[in-house]
Amino acid sequence: MCHVGVVLRALLFVHVIAAVAVTFRSATLQGWLLLLATASAGALPAVLAWLLLTCATKRLLAALPVAWQWIVLTAAGAVCAMLGTWLAGLPGPDAVVLPNMVAPALAGASVAAAMVYWLRIRVQALPPVQVAARLAELQSRIQPHFLFNTLNTALALVRLDPARAEGVLEDLAELFRGALSESGEPATLGEEVELAKRYLAIEQIRFGSRLQAQWELDEHAAAARVPALLLQPLVENAVRHGIEPCAEGGWIRVRTRVRLGRAEVLIVNSVPPEGSRPGNGMALANVRERLRLTHDVAAQFEARREGSEFRVQIMVPL
Repeated sequence: MCHVGVVLRALLFVHVIAAVAVTFRSATLQGWLLLLATASAGALPAVLAWLLLTCATKRLLAALPVAWQWIVLTAAGAVCAMLGTWLAGLPGPDAVVLPNMVAPALAGASVAAAMVYWLRIRVQALPPVQVAARLAELQSRIQPHFLFNTLNTALALVRLDPARAEGVLEDLAELFRGALSESGEPATLGEEVELAKRYLAIEQIRFGSRLQAQWELDEHAAAARVPALLLQPLVENAVRHGIEPCAEGGWIRVRTRVRLGRAEVLIVNSVPPEGSRPGNGMALANVRERLRLTHDVAAQFEARREGSEFRVQIMVPL
């Protein structure tokens, strides 16, 4: 209910209803536009008031039984519609309506009920999509070659440097713990940065000086909520397509910062001059889809190549 995308869709839905309704009251375009503007003057504050009230009390509403949620939200729609009608000075003296505020109340209650029904359908439809996205993400991220290389690295270090081998296995265990978590809850950006650091620490042992990792982290951005396992597939892509194909190696830079009230994540890696074997884009598509599921239109995702660099930029609300 507090997503920007939900607010925009709710406003569009109500204004479409208003546009259709006033069509029956005017035969001319000028009259239709005038009636639509008049109806919008009442509908806009009513919808915004209902959305703000619902967002502010969402924790209380979640504790109520489903039947009471319907009753409270429908009643709130009726009250907000009457408030919007009063603010806009509607209905006029010549309007043919039911006595007093009965018509606005019924309209508000009906629209609120329709929106509650849509939101319930939306919530019930998300879990299967999220499960499918999680399965695809696991397939694109836990690559057999990565597990094989990591175990070989640990085995090689067991005799030479047991403490370092233990660290490699601990990092690997943390990565798999995050991958196999079934909570489905979003993580913080700070937690995702730590997992990405563990992944690059493992790869650093394998590539040595060929891999140069740079971290520019803003602690104020660490609290942002993001889909679980957001960064690791992206830094893995950077290693596979930017570092591994190049005999001289390359670099990866990860930067987080607060910008315009949102958290920005920037992952930039070098690209070998001869290019690399193109992938199927599954990891990038999966990250984009999970961002959309978590933050809707409030999140931004952009991936592009600029000369000898490949850049991934993510913006999420704080």
